[in-house]
Amino acid sequence: MTASEQWRSATQVTLLFLHERVNVWLRFGAPQQEVYCNRSRRIVTFAPPAVFCRVHWEANAFGTTLWRISVMQVGDAREPLQWVLGVHPGAHVLLDAEGHRAVQQVLHVIDDIEAGGIAPETVAPSYWRVVHNRLTARQPLPPYTAARHAAWQKRSCAS
Repeated sequence: MTASEQWRSATQVTLLFLHERVNVWLRFGAPQQEVYCNRSRRIVTFAPPAVFCRVHWEANAFGTTLWRISVMQVGDAREPLQWVLGVHPGAHVLLDAEGHRAVQQVLHVIDDIEAGGIAPETVAPSYWRVVHNRLTARQPLPPYTAARHAAWQKRSCAS
């Protein structure tokens, strides 16, 4: 793949911080590149098939107005991608949760994965979809075990 093809297939994610108003940050993910636009905004770039987690919080004078967490996987620009504000050209949304309770649950899942010595960006994409579906159905969230991770790594290396 040439450098121009890599650039075309890269996904740019805008991160923003405005004191007591907006905070959009990465919970996990390893960007290829990071560009600081100004004191409050930066753009990070990911190459396929990277997985990353973006947290979006907004507030006004009366308190929190938006609290969202999304786990996304970078896709090739030639394939259909979901449109997400601040993510260009888009990504495969593996998990999307909104509201304080749901965001806290996902953050606890991520903390548990890291406590087990696993980098969250290396977790099987199907696991994030299961967590999303369980959150939507208000069912208990399944743990991500070392055995499940080993099976995913074995399967992904075989393909």
